[in-house]
Amino acid sequence: MILLGLGANIPSAAFGAPRETLEAALAMIVDAGVSVLARSRWYTSPPESPTPGAGQEWYTNGVAALATDLDAGAVLAVLMDVERRLGRVRAVRNEARVIDLDLLAHGELVIDRGPDFVVPHPRMHVRSFVLLPLAEVAPGWRHPKLGVTVEALIRGLPRAALAAPI
Repeated sequence: MILLGLGANIPSAAFGAPRETLEAALAMIVDAGVSVLARSRWYTSPPESPTPGAGQEWYTNGVAALATDLDAGAVLAVLMDVERRLGRVRAVRNEARVIDLDLLAHGELVIDRGPDFVVPHPRMHVRSFVLLPLAEVAPGWRHPKLGVTVEALIRGLPRAALAAPI
């Protein structure tokens, strides 16, 4: 199973509000030949580490389960192309963004090819805005590196930090 994390907290020029931009991203992924098997509800969460003084808006987040014959590198290339086409510019870490597409997992693969290509996603197991929607699309999913289910990871999160469905 290929798992995709989606997030945005500023409007895009082409699609407007973050939720509509995320829906457009999913359609673009399908147009690139990748099937969307399931999608979670959308969740809202505060910025994790906003750029100092930026006053960022809250994020809209979700998770989708994908299917394709593409390898992890090719899936990542599709995601980066969709981000670029939607206007994502990477300038400052944790800045507000029009779109953020993260390859959370690609089957049981464990890949570490530098800071921009790590699978499973290196921080997914501590982020409620990833784990809660992931549990919707893949209940019982087991983290390939930690060997722990998504439900166990959620139980380990601080209650105050949980994202909320919208």
